Amino acid sequence: MADRTFLAWPFFEERHRELAEALDAWAGRELGAVDHGDTDAACRKLVAMLGGGGWLRHSGAEAGEALDVRSLCLIRETLARHDGLADFAFAMQGLGTGAISLFGSSEQQAEWLPKTRTGAAISAFALTEPQSGSDVANSTMTATVDGNGFVLDGRKTWISNGGIADVYTVFARTGEAPGAKGLSAFVVPADTPGLKIEERLEVIAPHPLATLHFDQVRVPGSALIGGAGRGFGIAMSVLDVFRSTVAAAALGFARRALDEAVSRVTTRHVQGAPLSDLQMVQGHIADMAVDVDASALLIYRAAWAKDSGAPRVTREAAMAKLFATDQAQKVIDRAVQLHGGDGVKHGETVERLYREIRALRIYEGASDVQRVVIARQTLGR
Repeated sequence: MADRTFLAWPFFEERHRELAEALDAWAGRELGAVDHGDTDAACRKLVAMLGGGGWLRHSGAEAGEALDVRSLCLIRETLARHDGLADFAFAMQGLGTGAISLFGSSEQQAEWLPKTRTGAAISAFALTEPQSGSDVANSTMTATVDGNGFVLDGRKTWISNGGIADVYTVFARTGEAPGAKGLSAFVVPADTPGLKIEERLEVIAPHPLATLHFDQVRVPGSALIGGAGRGFGIAMSVLDVFRSTVAAAALGFARRALDEAVSRVTTRHVQGAPLSDLQMVQGHIADMAVDVDASALLIYRAAWAKDSGAPRVTREAAMAKLFATDQAQKVIDRAVQLHGGDGVKHGETVERLYREIRALRIYEGASDVQRVVIARQTLGR
């Protein structure tokens, strides 16, 4: 049983505790029956289930309201503890339409948010390019003015939900200024002519990923989100919100690994006594528990600060993501070690967690990039 005492921390309101308890019960009942053999089909099913259960309503804010980051983090932590692909399905609905929720026009919000928040449409966030991952300002995909609309040309890669999404939030260079100031954001339905899935990408923890090719993709002027030249700021604001939730997913993986390790060492016997009687094993369990709680404190501090009205939580979110993802990797590695040979056996929970955690130290800002962000924020202050 995962530790729940953190829900009594002052970061949370009663509604957050009720949300976490209700989702944990739902996930325990529903997620075990999902077949992961076909990843695309499993993601579609999970999005539909999350929509049907009402959980996706938290992935996008109501018009005029802010996203509740504590709720997002609690949901991601809980889902990740139960099923990493369910966490992915939820997270991409929020990230994919985050720009629409926070900066979209009333028409864009009315068209897409009811669909993504009920699971009727799948969304994706198309920011990364082959030559620009963390260096967003180096994006080269173009959006050229054409009459009352724009023509998009270029490639996006490592796009989560690529190939199964119904709508993409796409960032392209409109050229108002060089570098970061010349980017804009667009809503692009997946069936827009000229938008092709160039390649599906296979990774160690399967989920839908693709490279997208935009070849003379024409979109109306109404597809522009928040105004020309605002794309970089929009992207950073969305990531500012959702970066803490990546840390929360890592925390969910770490909590599950700790639970699995405790179960293992208390039931596995060596020389007539449980593994948990060994002082070295106790040391490993203690280190894992400290890493889990320290991660949770950083995550929910960042989420609380954002929900309390802080305009930006760049430093706090970067600290949470850096620490929680790196420490979750260590927690899971210890859990694998404590399982011995079973820890690397395909199909074991800790083996799955070992594969799932690695990508979280890379996407939405790699660990070393977070160190740069933290240093600049600290030195600049």
